[in-house]
Amino acid sequence: MLKVNTSYKQTLSRAFCLGACAVLIGASSNAWALFSDDDARKAILDLRKSMATTQLELQSQIDQLKSENAVLRGKIENLEKQGEDISTSQKTYYQDLDNRLGNFEPRTMTIEGVSGVVQPSEKKSYDDALKAFQAGNLKKADDLFSAFTARYPKSPYYPLALFWGGNSKYANRDYKGAIAQLQSLITRFPNHPRVPAAMLTLANCQLESSNKAAAKKILNDLMAKHPDTEAAQQAQTLLPATK
Repeated sequence: MLKVNTSYKQTLSRAFCLGACAVLIGASSNAWALFSDDDARKAILDLRKSMATTQLELQSQIDQLKSENAVLRGKIENLEKQGEDISTSQKTYYQDLDNRLGNFEPRTMTIEGVSGVVQPSEKKSYDDALKAFQAGNLKKADDLFSAFTARYPKSPYYPLALFWGGNSKYANRDYKGAIAQLQSLITRFPNHPRVPAAMLTLANCQLESSNKAAAKKILNDLMAKHPDTEAAQQAQTLLPATK
């Protein structure tokens, strides 16, 4: 009986020791697991802080680059504006220089399809005559255009001088002189853009001179040769007066 009890006690003691070891082992495993989670959590928090700090630094660098880029853009725009101003200034300078030289040197010019060398005094003479016509000073205009055609027969302004001179004479009721001058323009410069208008004025001169037959012929020629012009349209309204 004593042996049985002793054996039983030994068995219980062993079981207790084994259970205690199991508890200790389990507790040790839980503690190790808990310690690993804390380290991982701390590592994640540290990583998040590091990423946040890096993002802030990157954003700061981006903002700084944007600011520097804006400054550079402003400088570039300012340089471009200065370049444009310099270019405009140079163009103005050379244009002014060219105009000044033009006051002293002859120029090759094309005036309404007619080319030729224009002397400085030549252009001024034409401009003065035209200004007189536009101001309604028709007698002075007639005199100035007559003087111009006599002095500059090879000028590219010559056809225009004939045209405006003829109109000045017509306005002054010098129909004979107007007919001669306008006819000269039509004969010598048949392709000049002023010819249709010159033909219309010429027809009016013939009507005022009571030469209806000549006026009618001129108006019919005008409508036939220059049908798409404003002068041709006016000729149609004037044609009944030639009957």
